[in-house]
Amino acid sequence: MRNRSMIKFKNISKIFPGAKALDNVSFDIKKGEVHALLGENGAGKSTLLNILHGMYTEYEGDIFLDGQKVNFKNPHNAIEYGIVKVHQEISLVPELTVGQNIVLGYEPRKGQFIDFDKLYSQSDKILKRLRCKFRSNDITRDLSIGEMQMTTIAKALFHNARVISLDEPTSSLFGPEVNTLFEIIKELKNKGTTIIYVTHKLEEVFQIADRVTVLRDGKYMSTNNVSNVTKEYLIKNMVGRDVSAFAVRNRPRRFEDKVVLDVRNLSVIPYFKNVSFKLRRGEILGVFGLIGSKRTDVVRAIFGADKKNSGDIFINGIKKEIFSPEEGLKNSIGLIPEDRKAQGIVKNLTNADNIGLSCLEKFIHFGFLNHNEKKINCEHFMEKLNLTPKDPMYLTIQLSGGNQQKVVLAKWLSAKVDIIFFDEPTKGIDIGAKQEIYRLLEDLAEEGKSIIMVSSELPEIIGMSDRIIIMNKGRIVKTLNYTKFSEEQILQFAMEG
Repeated sequence: MRNRSMIKFKNISKIFPGAKALDNVSFDIKKGEVHALLGENGAGKSTLLNILHGMYTEYEGDIFLDGQKVNFKNPHNAIEYGIVKVHQEISLVPELTVGQNIVLGYEPRKGQFIDFDKLYSQSDKILKRLRCKFRSNDITRDLSIGEMQMTTIAKALFHNARVISLDEPTSSLFGPEVNTLFEIIKELKNKGTTIIYVTHKLEEVFQIADRVTVLRDGKYMSTNNVSNVTKEYLIKNMVGRDVSAFAVRNRPRRFEDKVVLDVRNLSVIPYFKNVSFKLRRGEILGVFGLIGSKRTDVVRAIFGADKKNSGDIFINGIKKEIFSPEEGLKNSIGLIPEDRKAQGIVKNLTNADNIGLSCLEKFIHFGFLNHNEKKINCEHFMEKLNLTPKDPMYLTIQLSGGNQQKVVLAKWLSAKVDIIFFDEPTKGIDIGAKQEIYRLLEDLAEEGKSIIMVSSELPEIIGMSDRIIIMNKGRIVKTLNYTKFSEEQILQFAMEG
């Protein structure tokens, strides 16, 4: 029965104004397999899944579910058929409890009222299965990004789905959480559940998938058994050229002795305490830690996004009091946040507007904003960072993940900051765009910018960093120089402290 097609896409095409997102795509996904779906941003993966899950109802071609032709009217209709999607972008109601989010829209009833006892007992069983340390009656806004991601996975398990599509499910997970997710996927597969697995992390394809399909520019490229392909083959299929999938420095690692940022005993209670380190001019300083290590909290406090309880920050040897992002910017610090859509850009603004946000004063003359100067500024950074499409009036939210990241970077470069914090710089970004981000990091360091790169991807940390700070439960437990980088050693410190 495992060889029977659970899902069959036949000649699927989808046209948006000015673009053909899918062009005559046909392939099948077998019952009870883990099927990886690969492609660069813009390849058509999300569009295809949105059609499958009833988000787009107008398209050409046919979809067959277990041999039956289907055309879902909406996502709820798809869920009724047992087709559930776990989105990359976390969509939870912060004010509700974890349990309420898990069952949202499908609450168990006792007469006319919600049966909260059943709601929380059912949710806790799922969270226990996922080995989550938080519980169903916890308020969702108090969770970490990784814990929120596990909650979205719990929502899918609640529906006992026949088909689950996972869109970048490990983008906010690391270590034990990733291992737990893979174990759950294997359990679901053994019970006959079909998994569609979308990822930019090729190593995950070889760990978890049975077969892999590649899309490129809206077209079907290939479907293969994972055991029959290599990373190099998949990359060439995705981008049409040979591209290294790994973070590698192309130039010698060197930085100056000059200390531009000196952090002394910085504390934000209860998240982290007495964090101290130095950042030098032209250095890429990696910060690594498992979920819950509070690495993001540290850079947010230095930038002024979170209020510190104690500690000192010195910029170029001068003590500074930074209590807001505005103060951070005045002290030549920029932060590219982990959640770029929610915190890095303004969704309804154009590229020119978003890039100009950090330095509007330089476009204002006699009390009026010169929009042409703002546009010229945008065009300069579009060229410098190879941002596409090169249209200042294009809405940033409509760009691919990699190009959105470039817009956030351009915002800080436009303000001429000297210190840039990159929090998960390549999260949710395709392989080709990753390479561009890595080269930009190297170029910035070469220009004398000082970079702190927070990342949960070990190859990225090892490949790009001059030094690495390792955090565990709000403490810096080790600082490693380049010659001492070891994946096993880094993980040991991160896990054991």
